[in-house]
Amino acid sequence: MSLHDSGSTSRSAAQVEQPAASKSPFESMQDRLREDRYDAEAWQSLVTLAEQSGDLEKIKEAYEGLLEVYPNTASTEIAYLNHHLTPPLFPTAEALFSRFLRPSPWVELWKFYLVYVRRVNSNAADPNNRNTIKKSYEFALNHIGYDKDSGEIWKDYIDFLKEGEARTTWDGQQKMDSLRSVYHRAVVIPLENVEVLWRELDAFENGLNKITAKKFLADLSPSYMTARTALRDLRRLLSPIEPASSTSSDTLQQRLPPRPTWTRDSDRTLAQAWKTYLKWEESNPLDIEDQQTLHTRISGAYKKAVSRMRFFPEIWYMAFHWNNSIGKTDEATSLLKQGMEANRSSFLLHFAFAELQEGQKNTAEVHTAFDSLLATLHTQLDKLDEALKNEVEAAQKSPPSNGEPIDTDAPAKAITEKWEKEIEDHKKELGVVWIMLMRFARRAEGLRPARSVFAKARKDKYCPWEVYEAAALMEYHCTKAADVATKIFEIGLKSFGEDAEFVLRYMSFLITINDASNAHALFERVIGNFTPEKARPLWERWARYEYQYGDLAASQKMEKRFAEVYSNDPPIKRFAARFSYLNVDAIASRDLGFAYRSNGTPGAQNQNQNQNQSQSQSQSQNQNQNQSQHQHQPPTAPASNANYTPPVNVNPKRAASPEPSRRRRDPSPPPHKRFKPSSPPPRERERERESRWDGPPAGRRVLSPRRDHPTPPRRENIRDEDKSVGGVPGMIAWFIGTLPAPSAFDGPKFRTDDLMELFRHGNIPLPSSGPPPRARSPPPRAGRPPPDYGPYQGPPGRGRRY
Repeated sequence: MSLHDSGSTSRSAAQVEQPAASKSPFESMQDRLREDRYDAEAWQSLVTLAEQSGDLEKIKEAYEGLLEVYPNTASTEIAYLNHHLTPPLFPTAEALFSRFLRPSPWVELWKFYLVYVRRVNSNAADPNNRNTIKKSYEFALNHIGYDKDSGEIWKDYIDFLKEGEARTTWDGQQKMDSLRSVYHRAVVIPLENVEVLWRELDAFENGLNKITAKKFLADLSPSYMTARTALRDLRRLLSPIEPASSTSSDTLQQRLPPRPTWTRDSDRTLAQAWKTYLKWEESNPLDIEDQQTLHTRISGAYKKAVSRMRFFPEIWYMAFHWNNSIGKTDEATSLLKQGMEANRSSFLLHFAFAELQEGQKNTAEVHTAFDSLLATLHTQLDKLDEALKNEVEAAQKSPPSNGEPIDTDAPAKAITEKWEKEIEDHKKELGVVWIMLMRFARRAEGLRPARSVFAKARKDKYCPWEVYEAAALMEYHCTKAADVATKIFEIGLKSFGEDAEFVLRYMSFLITINDASNAHALFERVIGNFTPEKARPLWERWARYEYQYGDLAASQKMEKRFAEVYSNDPPIKRFAARFSYLNVDAIASRDLGFAYRSNGTPGAQNQNQNQNQSQSQSQSQNQNQNQSQHQHQPPTAPASNANYTPPVNVNPKRAASPEPSRRRRDPSPPPHKRFKPSSPPPRERERERESRWDGPPAGRRVLSPRRDHPTPPRRENIRDEDKSVGGVPGMIAWFIGTLPAPSAFDGPKFRTDDLMELFRHGNIPLPSSGPPPRARSPPPRAGRPPPDYGPYQGPPGRGRRY
C-alpha cells in the first residue's frame, strides 16, 4: 500500500469517527431506545427534543416510534394529532383519525375527534354540515357509547339535536323522534350522568304527552334501574384500575401502560382487579338480550383491557379465549398476534397461538411462532451471559481494599453462584419450548420431523438435559425402541454426566424398563463423580430397588455401603427404610412414635376429653342444685333495704327455652319461672295483694300459668340498680328476669298461608255512609273458646282501646 493510500485511509477513518462523536442528542436517544425499546424515560426525552426542534419530520418520527411500541395510547395519539390541526394539515389529521379511531376504546380520543368535526363543520345552519356532525356522533356512539364515561357525548348529541330548527311539521316530528330515540338508548346504559338524562327524558315526554309519557317511562324504568345499579358496581370495579385523568404535568411514563416486574404486590393486585371487572362484564349484569349489543359491550371492555394492560399476557389470553368461544376466530387470532408482538417472550400466548394454528393445519405459522419465541429466549440468555461476564471481569480488575493480594477466583465464584440460578431457570424454560416444538412436529408431521427438531436442539448451546429425556421417552413410547431411548440417554450423559438429577432420571428409566444390569452399571459408573450431598438421591433410589427386588444378601450389602457413605445416619433409620413401602413407614409411626408426636397421643386425648366431660357434668350438677335451692327457697331481702344491691356476678338473661324434642316428650305444663337472685325482692304489700288473688276476672282468658312476678323496688331503695349487669343496665336486667319463658305461651298460633288465602278470597264491602257493623263472633263451643282477632279492648271494666 502506498503512502497516499495510507493517508487516505487515515482521513476516511477520521471522517467516520467524527460523525459518531458528534451525534445529536436526538440521535443519541434513538440509539438508546434501540437497546431498550421500553425505556419510558428515553421516549419522554425523544419526544421533548422533537417538539422543541419544531421539525415536523422529527415529530412524526418520534411519535410513530412511540406508538409502535405503545399503540392505542390515547394521550399520545392526541398529542400527535395536535401538531396537525392547522388547515393545511387537515388531510394528514383526518388520515391519522381514520387510523386511530376504530381500534381505540378510549372516550377522550373520540371526544377530541368530535371537537375536530364540529370545528371543521362550524356552519351549523348548513344542512350538509349538520348531517355530517350527526353522522359523526352516531359513529362515535356506536363504538364507545356503552362506556360509562361517554355520558358527556350523549348529552352533547342531545343538545345538538335540540338546536336543530323545525321549519315544518314533518321536521318537528323527525326532531321529536330523534330525541326520543337517543334518550331511550342512553338511559338504559350505566353512564355517569344517567340520572340527569332520565330527568330530562321525564320532562321531555311529559312536555309532549302525559299519557304516552307514562307508558314510555314505565317501559324504560326497569332497564333504567338496572343501569343505575350497574353504575354503582362499575364505579367500585373501575376505581382501582382506571388511570387518573391526564394533565399537562403528568410524565409520559405515567400515561403509558405499566410493565409488570412481578416483584411488587401492585402488579398482581392490578391484574386481579382487571380480571374481576372483565368477568363482571361477561356475566351480563345489564341483562342485555340482544347478543350483538352484548358482544359489542364485552368486546369494548376487552379492548380497553389489552390497551391498558398491554404487557400482561393473561389479559390477552382472556380476550382471545372469549372471542374464540363466541366464534370470532379471526379476531381471536389477531389478538394473539398483537399480544405476541407486545410480549415477545410470553410462553402463554405463543403456545396458545401454536395450538390454534395447529388445529387449523397451519404448520408454517406454528413453526414461525416457535422460532420467534426461541430467538427471543436466546437473546435473553445472551444478555445474561454478557452481564455475568462483565460483572466477573469488573470484580477481577478491582484492586483489593487493603493492598494485599487476593484470590481473583473467589469473587468470580461468588458472582457466578449468584447468577447461576437465574441462568439455569432460563435454560430450562428454553428447553420447554424445544420439547413443545418436538411434540408438535410428532403430532402434525411425524416422527422424522420430530427427530429433526431434536437434532437442531442438540446443537443449541443452551439446551438443557430435559430435552434429551423428552426425546428418549418419545422414542420409547412411540416406537417401543428401548435401545434408541437408551442411546439418547447415553448421548445426554456425555454432556450432563455431572448433573445428579439427569443421572437419576436415566437410572429410573432403566429400572422402569427392567434393565437392572445397565441400571446397576450406571450407578457404579457415576456414583464416584458426586459428593455425598449430591449423590444421596442416587443412593436412595438404588437402595430402594435393592430392598424391593434384591435378595437379603444384596440388601444387607447395600445397607453396609450406605452406612459407610452416610455414617451419621442412625442404623434404625436405614433398617426402617428396608421395611417401608411408598409413604407407609409403620416402624417410624408406631414404634418410634412419630405419628403420636405429630397428631398427639390418642389415649391422652381421650383422657382429656373424659376429664372435660366430667368437669362439665359436675358444673351442670352444681348449677342444678343452686337452681333448685333458689326455686324452693325464694330469696329474702336483707335487713336493710337501703343497703341492698343485687349481685352482679349472675347472668341476668333468662334461661333458654326447653328443647323441642323435650317439649314433645314431656306433656306436662312448663315449670314456673324461677326467681332470679339478681332481681329485687317484692314488697310486703305486693305479697299480701298476690296472696288474696282469686283468679282472673270473669271473661278473661288465662294465657300462661300463674307465677310470682316481683315488682320493681322503690326508686329511693335502689342505689346501684343503674349499674350494668353483664353488659345490660340494671333495670333492664331485672325486667328481662321477670319475663315468662317462650314455652309458657298457649295462645293462638297463626299460619301465614291460611291468612293470605283468607285475605285473597275474602269479600270486603266498600265503605258506605257509615261504618259497617262488626260481625259477631259465633257462639263459643264447649272447651276452649275460639281466638278473638278483634282489636284489644283492655282489661274488663275499662272503656279505653289501644
